[in-house]
Formats: sequence, structure tokens, C-alpha cells
Amino acid sequence: MSPDHDDTHLRRAIELAAAARDRGDHPFGSLLVAPDGTVVAEGMNTVDTERDPTGHAETNVVRAVGHLDLAARAELTLYTSTEPCAMCAGAIYWAGIGAVVYALGEDDLRAMTGDDPANPTLAMPCRRVFDAGSRPIVVRGPHTLDSAREVHAGFWQHS
Repeated sequence: MSPDHDDTHLRRAIELAAAARDRGDHPFGSLLVAPDGTVVAEGMNTVDTERDPTGHAETNVVRAVGHLDLAARAELTLYTSTEPCAMCAGAIYWAGIGAVVYALGEDDLRAMTGDDPANPTLAMPCRRVFDAGSRPIVVRGPHTLDSAREVHAGFWQHS
């Protein structure tokens, strides 16, 4: 997927984050896009509605393409409203996703959430997780989109 289309897909990820928030989940959204621009899967955070602490938007969207073979998954780009946490970065790595593009950085999220027990953010950039692996993953981000920050405003105790 071309970097020229990053903003379009990131805006969709942020729309999904807003929808997750509106239904009572944490404000995170992700989608997987094929090289031709086709959206293959979309996911939202389901931590609260599904009562699943691993139900992050990124893990949910990765689960949606488990039926694809590794070569097909390697061609996909994961767009996400916020930088993947260490757990999600691990899932992305093990799924063999080829690229990740994110809007809000983990460090900015951590500044917004503070010590909110609902989001015990790790200070672990996704690049650091990916760099520990033997397969390269292209990472583009953070992208400065005001809406990526706005979707979190007032949600966390510290924001």
C-alpha cells in the first residue's frame, strides 16, 4: 500500500476507534489493507464488551485473516489509530503482517492515560518489538492527525 493512501486508511481506523468508544469499549480501531487498496478486515477494541483483555483492535483484525496463508498476510498493511502495544506488536509479528501504519504514538497515548488502570500502557514502541524478530516489518508513524488524539479526549482518567 502506498504511503499516499495512509491518511485515508488512518482516518477510517480512527472512525472505528470512535465507534468502539461509542459502544463502550476503549477507543482503538484497525484495518488490514491489501496492496491494491482493498480493505480485507476491520476491527475495533472489544476489551469491555467481550470481556477479553486481549481484545485489542489489532489482535481482533489479525484474527480475522488467520485463514490467509503467510505469503498473503505478508502483503497486508495494518492501519491503526494508535501505535500497537507490545502484545499487539507480537501478534502482528507472528501473523506475518508486512507493514504497520499508525496515527497516535504510544508515548503520546501514555501521556494521555497516565496511570489509568484501564490502560496500563507499556513504554515499548512497536518498532522495538519488531526489531527483536527475524522478519522485517515496515513501520510508518506516528502520523499527525488531530482526530487520533481527540478520540481519546476525556476517555481516560488522566486525559
